[in-house]
This record gives sequence, C-alpha cells and structure tokens, in this order.
Amino acid sequence: MIAPIKRREFITLLGGAAIAWPLAARAQRSAMPVIGFLHSSSPEPNAAFVAAFRKGLSEAGFVEDQNVAIEFRWAAGKVDQLPDLAADLIRRQVAVIAMPASTPAALAGKAATTTIPIVFATGGDPVALGLVRSLNRPQTVELLGKQLEMLRDVAPQSRRFAALVDPHYEYADAIVTSLRASAGSLGVPIEILRATTVGEIDASFANLAQKPGSALLISSSPFFTGRRTQLATLAARYTIPAIYGVREFAENGGLMSYGPDFANIYQQAGIYTGRILKGEKPADLPVQRPTKFELVINLTTARAIGITVPDKLLALADEVIE
Repeated sequence: MIAPIKRREFITLLGGAAIAWPLAARAQRSAMPVIGFLHSSSPEPNAAFVAAFRKGLSEAGFVEDQNVAIEFRWAAGKVDQLPDLAADLIRRQVAVIAMPASTPAALAGKAATTTIPIVFATGGDPVALGLVRSLNRPQTVELLGKQLEMLRDVAPQSRRFAALVDPHYEYADAIVTSLRASAGSLGVPIEILRATTVGEIDASFANLAQKPGSALLISSSPFFTGRRTQLATLAARYTIPAIYGVREFAENGGLMSYGPDFANIYQQAGIYTGRILKGEKPADLPVQRPTKFELVINLTTARAIGITVPDKLLALADEVIE
C-alpha cells in the first residue's frame, strides 16, 4: 500500500487549473475502481461533455462498467448542495473525483478531502480561490476582448453594446473589469446587464429590445450554459446580434460562439483521471492550458436576423452552420 502523503501537491490543467492529491493508503478492493463525478449543473445540458470525458478515460485504458465505475452527482444549479454531494462521494470511497469545468464543485471537493485525488478544470482564477498557488491570468477572461471585437465586426451598425453577466458566478467581477477595459480599447460603449434567474434573463432581453441597434455578449457562466436554448431563442426573437463563449449556443440557434473547445477540456480531464488511476503521481502531470479554440457561426440565424457575416470572419470560422 502507498502511505498517505500529507503535503498537498498541486497541478494545473486546461485553462484553468486542476488539483490533485496523492492516493491515500486503502485496502485492496476486489471491485473495479470507482470515479466520483461531481458537477454543479444538470446532466442534460452536459451530455456531450460527459461523453467526451468517457472518451478521455477510454484513451487512458478505462471503459465504464468494464474496468471502472462512475458515480455521478449533479447539483442541478443548487451550489449549496455540493458539499453534501462531495461528502457522499467520499463515503462511497471513490478512487478519484473528477470535476471538469465546475469550479464550485472543485471548491466543495477541496474542502471535503485532502486524501482523495481531485481533477478539475476552470477558466477563471483558481489562485484567488485558494485552489492553486500560482497561475497566469485566467484565459476565459482574456477571451472577452476578442469576443467583443468579433461582435463589433459582425454587427458594425450596432450603436449599443451590452454584456449579460451572472453575478453569482465566482469570476463575475473579473469579467466585468475585463469587459469594460476591452470596450474602452475598442472605443465602444458597453452596458452590463445582470441575471441570475430565468425571469431576469427574460427581463434583460426585453429591456435591450427597447434600445434599437443593440448587440449582446453573453459571458461565461454554468447557469447561462444550462439556459442556452432560452438565450439563443430570445436573441432571435428580438433580432439582437449576440456572441457566446460555448459552441453549443451556436448549435442551439445562437448567432456565433468563440471560446475554448470544452469537449476537448472534458476529454483531457478524462485522460488525467485515467492516468491517476494507473498510479501516476499528480505532481508529475504537466500543466496544460487550452490550445484549441473554436469560432462557430450560424448562418441560418444570421439570415433570420438580417446580419451579413463578413468574409474575414467566415474565413476564420472552424464551423459554419447553414
């Protein structure tokens, strides 16, 4: 058996960070190892990401129900339930806990155990949250300037720019600061709209619709990702040009998206989880940041809301939805 190491060892992963601790000594079990999967959202909007996580596991040699089991715990947006869900996984004696792209879950896991390895990814600043010791500027925040520039290019006639922000998202303040700085650099005005409920999303769009010539940036937030169909539908209803940070928005009728390939992030998290299950030391796993970014343009939506997408953006697009 491997003796537990009390010193915490940190690794960064995927455009944010991953954190892992060495395996604690435990009795050999005849059953296959169990992975705990903890997420702050719901399974339905994350089905494709879970599939990518399983793909990463398989690349590391683990196939669910063949040589590994996965225990899923979903908070369905109720972040206050995450500590109890994390504690439940620990009681289940899982071998490793995976929390891809769910910072609230990572915080709950970190608070719950110092002996079970944890792998997570985030686009924000884990240093400020005490998850890692040091990290460069959060990459998701860095992308906002590029998103705003693309929005201006696709809607040059827009006289007003707005950004929808979830104030409950742990990086909301950094997002607002970056947006205002980027808008200043581009010489465009920007209005910050805030929404934490379905009703507040509806109200934000109704308010924006009263201001002709508006364009909208939907900032990153697990809540917004879970409401992507509602957001894309409202933007189309009010003919508001909008850009999003996750490709699934464009696939659900949004005008365009630009951001990290989150399926790839989940896949890499699956690979890391498998490597830890094989006995690799977390401290030996290399630091990773996203290297794959996607621009997806929905031309069907563009035509429906009267937008002509510039050729230079079409040439840059990784995918064009007709």
